[in-house]
Amino acid sequence: MYICNGILFNHESPRRGETFVTRKITRAIANILSRKQKKLYLGNLYAKRDWGYAPEYVEVMWLILQQDKPDDYVIGTGESHSVKEFVERAFCYAGVELEWKGIGIEEKGIVKSIDTKWESIIKTGDQIIEIDPRYFRPTEVENLIADISKAREKLKWELSIKFEDLIKIMADYDLKQNGIIPMGEGINIVKKVQNNWTDHEFSFYEMIRERK
Repeated sequence: MYICNGILFNHESPRRGETFVTRKITRAIANILSRKQKKLYLGNLYAKRDWGYAPEYVEVMWLILQQDKPDDYVIGTGESHSVKEFVERAFCYAGVELEWKGIGIEEKGIVKSIDTKWESIIKTGDQIIEIDPRYFRPTEVENLIADISKAREKLKWELSIKFEDLIKIMADYDLKQNGIIPMGEGINIVKKVQNNWTDHEFSFYEMIRERK
């Protein structure tokens, strides 16, 4: 039998479920800036993950199955970034610069500076990120990073969407979903790599929630 195994590291997109940390962050930005939410509560800010763009992982799944001989491949970006780094870059992209105060579960994300268009919504000094111990995982893996050397060598595969690009794509989508004009860099990135920009109204989990 022709059987391949793809070990895919975290692959994200605007369709990611809202309880996963990447989507939770970008949704929170949009909710805070549209006055639907006051704070974002997170667990371990220092956990590191290898985050990639889901549509590209689907492309490589297809590519794996086009090889003459079946084989197993590890798919990821080969980069590792912390939850805290994702938070900082996502908020910064939306025009909110953060600074951090406190240690451990007392660490808080505070607005250091903001784009003038958000001045009526949030203010410098506002605490908008807090740690909630309920979100800590007893079996947390501190650092995940994929070795993609085999995929690069045998499949001649390279990612187009980098970490910063992924953040912009997801942030643009959630801002747009909340009726906020997005910065647009994420939308342009998606169109440039010939993926269709999605305007679907709700993710699967959001549809369930809305029907309750």
